[in-house]
This record gives sequence, C-alpha cells and structure tokens, in this order.
Amino acid sequence: MDIEVAKYFAAVLAIAPLIAVAMALGNIFSTAISSVGRNPGARDGIFPLTILGFALTEAIALFALLVAFLILFA
Repeated sequence: MDIEVAKYFAAVLAIAPLIAVAMALGNIFSTAISSVGRNPGARDGIFPLTILGFALTEAIALFALLVAFLILFA
C-alpha cells in the first residue's frame, strides 16, 4: 500500500506545473487580445507569435501529463 501512495504523491507533484501552464496561457492570450485591441493592424504579426507561445507552453503541460501517467501506470 505504501508504494501506491508514493505513486499518487509523485503523480500529483508531476502535474504541479499545470498550474503555471494555465497562468501562462492566460497571460499569452490576454496580452495578444490587448495588443490587437490597441493596434488592429499588427494582428498579422502578433497571431503567429501567439500560436507559437501557445504551442510551446502546451507542450510543457503534455510532458507533465505524460510523466504523471508513466508514474502511475508503469
């Protein structure tokens, strides 16, 4: 039973970065929306960078989730 508890504890620690990912995604999109609202002509330059930031930040979440699943089910 102690090993199962340790696995669950480790999995919770592995997904702790998801809180930071959620905050980062909110910051990325709120900044992008604010930027386009101030200067609509800059949308074509801002949008690709927003999507790149989203993809890189979301990759951290997927890696953390993968590690948590590996801890639990391996």
